[in-house]
Amino acid sequence: MRARRGGAVKVLVLGAGVAGVSAAWSLLRDGHQVEVVERQPQAALETSYANAGLIAPGHAFAWASPKAPRTLLRSLWRDDQALRLRLTADPRMWAWALRFLRQCTASRARINTLRKHALCLYSQRLFHELIAETGIDYDGRTGGLVYLYRTPESLARGVANMKILAEHGQQQEVVDPDRLAEIDPALAAARGRIAGAIYCPTDESGDARLFTAGLASLCEARGAVFHFACAVRAIVGAGDRIERVITDRGDMTADLYVLSLGCYSAQQVRPLGVALPIYPVKGYSVTVPLGAAGAAPAIGGVDEDHLVAYCPMGDRLRVTATAEFAGYSTSHRPADFRGMLRAIRELFPQGGDFARPDYWAGLRPMTPEGTPILGFGKHRNLCYNTGHGHMGWTMASGTAAIVADLVAGRSPELALDGMTPR
Repeated sequence: MRARRGGAVKVLVLGAGVAGVSAAWSLLRDGHQVEVVERQPQAALETSYANAGLIAPGHAFAWASPKAPRTLLRSLWRDDQALRLRLTADPRMWAWALRFLRQCTASRARINTLRKHALCLYSQRLFHELIAETGIDYDGRTGGLVYLYRTPESLARGVANMKILAEHGQQQEVVDPDRLAEIDPALAAARGRIAGAIYCPTDESGDARLFTAGLASLCEARGAVFHFACAVRAIVGAGDRIERVITDRGDMTADLYVLSLGCYSAQQVRPLGVALPIYPVKGYSVTVPLGAAGAAPAIGGVDEDHLVAYCPMGDRLRVTATAEFAGYSTSHRPADFRGMLRAIRELFPQGGDFARPDYWAGLRPMTPEGTPILGFGKHRNLCYNTGHGHMGWTMASGTAAIVADLVAGRSPELALDGMTPR
């Protein structure tokens, strides 16, 4: 059965990334008994571990756009493309890619972008409420984010693209290099490399892993049980209900289940006859010790011409780039990071100790539309909370509230058009 309004039930959340732990917290606040299953020994050790760190409604554009097919095609012979397609024999990748291409029209890109943006704004508001309530330390930085453009042509395109978000409540300011240096003095030395920027003063940044670990601890203090180092082997259904979850520590049962397994959600529900349009998209990040005051960035941003994101996190600088369609591998080598390091050193030559890099690659659970999959499908006691793509850190508080509303029988504050199980 689904929970009724005001009726507490036992909920088993599958996955302890930022989306799963955020959902657990919202369900606990509604009075439910919550357990969480996670194959890693701690929370947030996969997609949420070393992501870009940007809480960025101002960058909520759909990846599926009219220019995306050409970029993917060029990536077959060029390594400098922000979107990269690595040919594999996986038929599910090709099926997903065809769905992605169907979203690459101007009208679909607009619809998907506005849905993403609305969810991101909603989530950011709830995130602020959560931080005010709990005081979690997550190396957060407010003060906005800057979206940098190297040429007048790319700046003009960026300004034109950003109008859609400005028309729907996104605060932004188009700035020249001098104004940019006032916003972040560390960019003064790079004036000659930058044509201008779009400054979004309400965007922000922080460490998703640190936040998720802190929230998991608060969940435990509130009575949640976390089963770490416990892998989900199968989800067993009968008719329109889930009966149990088989793990490598035995069977687990609950009144209701929440699916937050990221890229692996589709694999787990496929035997149930559910085809989730989620496929992994690999991203690369490198973290280095922060440079001297004045040389290191004061706030985060994106080098739009290279699609390299960066942000300071405490005493570290995080740099991320690339969206690679290459299956489920998280392998990487130093050469994979050369382009992003070159771009960031052009902007902040002394911004970090680049001789001490910590390399990482992770998988983003992408849907063709770029929006997550939320709510109930063919099984009455399985609630989906997955497919957050590259904006899970930005969206997690919002999707958690939506899951809690649906479990309780409440109508979510945000319309779920295009985000329910397909």
